[in-house]
Amino acid sequence: MDFTEKTIQRDVKYSGRIFTVTQDIVELPNGKTSTRDLVFHTGAVAVLVIRDGKMLLVRQYRKPLEMHFLEIPAGKLDSKEEVPLEAAKRELEEETNLVAEEWVKMMEMVSTPGFCDEKITLFQAKNVTVKEDAKPADEDEFVEILWMPLEEVMQKIEAGEIADAKTIIAAQYAWMHKGE
Repeated sequence: MDFTEKTIQRDVKYSGRIFTVTQDIVELPNGKTSTRDLVFHTGAVAVLVIRDGKMLLVRQYRKPLEMHFLEIPAGKLDSKEEVPLEAAKRELEEETNLVAEEWVKMMEMVSTPGFCDEKITLFQAKNVTVKEDAKPADEDEFVEILWMPLEEVMQKIEAGEIADAKTIIAAQYAWMHKGE
């Protein structure tokens, strides 16, 4: 059965540098209409780094939830046209002063498909080294870099101390692949 919803009308409520918010009137498969509040996002990248059985995490404050989070390095695409791998390299360097010899695209995931089209491309960076003349972090970004044993990461996930979805997915992937 086809559950496609046809957009009848789109009203842009907000358009900013990272996302656009719309309110759509849609025709449902049964012919009735409904309203959908939607967010259109430029997209994002996230980077899994495992070295000597430890997972690279950054600790940072997240304003929407008013709390600190442990996460893998990540960031938004500067535009829909930006190549995700280039954004991943940039974010890893800016947040951690690390560069990688090898990059593997692991997967693309959609974080909240019920109302948002944000696609996160997850990469694994291998053979990382410190770059002395690394790109500086964004002026408004403050992070603490941590190397945490993968087993401890999994314990923190189970205890609810790591709640970020992309980080949980990356950690579970690493755990399934025995930290490789």
